[in-house]
Amino acid sequence: MTAEVAPPACPGSTRATRDPAAARRLVIVFAVTSTLAYGAMSQSFSVLLVPMATDLGVTRTAVAGAATVSTIVGALAALPVGSLLDRWGGRMLMTTGSAVGVLAVVAWSRAVDIRGVYLAFALVGMALAMSTYEAAFAVLVAVADAARRDGAILAVTMAAGLATSFYYPLTGWLETQLGWRGTLLVHAAALAVVAVPAHFLVVPDRRSHRLGSVRRGGTPVGAALRHPRLWLLGLALVTQAGAVAAFLLLMVGYFVDVGHSPAVAATLPVVVGIMQITSRLCLAPLARRFGMARVATVAFAVQGTGLLLLPLVATSVPFALVCVACVGVGLGVSVVAKPSIVADTFGVARFASIIGLLTVPVALSRAGAPLGAAWLGDWRFLVAAGAASLVGAAALGLVARRGPRPGVTPASSPDVMRTAAPGRRPA
Repeated sequence: MTAEVAPPACPGSTRATRDPAAARRLVIVFAVTSTLAYGAMSQSFSVLLVPMATDLGVTRTAVAGAATVSTIVGALAALPVGSLLDRWGGRMLMTTGSAVGVLAVVAWSRAVDIRGVYLAFALVGMALAMSTYEAAFAVLVAVADAARRDGAILAVTMAAGLATSFYYPLTGWLETQLGWRGTLLVHAAALAVVAVPAHFLVVPDRRSHRLGSVRRGGTPVGAALRHPRLWLLGLALVTQAGAVAAFLLLMVGYFVDVGHSPAVAATLPVVVGIMQITSRLCLAPLARRFGMARVATVAFAVQGTGLLLLPLVATSVPFALVCVACVGVGLGVSVVAKPSIVADTFGVARFASIIGLLTVPVALSRAGAPLGAAWLGDWRFLVAAGAASLVGAAALGLVARRGPRPGVTPASSPDVMRTAAPGRRPA
């Protein structure tokens, strides 16, 4: 194992890799562009599903399948996108991703049958992988120093998470005025006018990104794959994400089945959103004091405990609210914890590639876990989801144990310095 050393200052470092103001500008840009991308290509889908199905003459289930197409394509794209981010930085990739997003939404608006919708959502999956959270986090990790990194990621997720919630009423209003096709063209125009030029003008170029990464070194992908920490972290993220996805899909139906009115059953999930925001507000100071991995371990354990207890108290609204809030804690922490723990554990130089490795099984878990939960039905899916969350907490607890980074390549070593040499392909 190579001992980690303090990397020397890079004489060629640009302002983008050392100026805190650059990180603040990126936070603002990524909050805005992620809002536009998720709003246009994700939130608007649920609002437009019914008018789309009616206009195209297909079932709602057939239209809903487009979301699965997007998820699968995004998962398959995660590995090459991560590799490209590490080699080339975010400017051209995120700009291209936003342009692909514009093309995808326009193609979606022009679809005349379900095949056209599926083709458009294949492009949606590509665009989201190239231009939203995962890509933005890779850029922020390279630009911001460790003390400001978690705060930057938290600010992006908080702002975008809150702002995208307004896309539901906005899209609903636009649909009544313009129809679903016209609504999509408005969203595509916003992406074209704002996201594409913002990514091109503000995101650091290839040289700046690679210098920012090399400055702090990191674990080569091969060494990460050989280390138990990556597998433990993957297990934790997969089980937590699958449990949350199953719960979010089935919780309203479950609450109706145990005797709550449809109105109450539909209101209880609001607590998940409230606790996401609350947990993230508390996350930064807690992570600074105890470490992000330890805080996330506790959050995953809280989520699992809430899911296991819910079948026992589901008929009581106050107790059910507490259990649902526990799931919101786990969900709120997980989004910020993943990039932070990866950067802390494996460094920066191959951050995007390692995130890409983790994204594939997590996406598959989110897609497959709800199917297994629906097959189990009744209270058993909650027990399974709770047990999976506790397994994830245990795995993450092992990651949180103190120790040197696995196989970190120092910034001064030839293996890393080659990645900064213009025109050289990194290992």
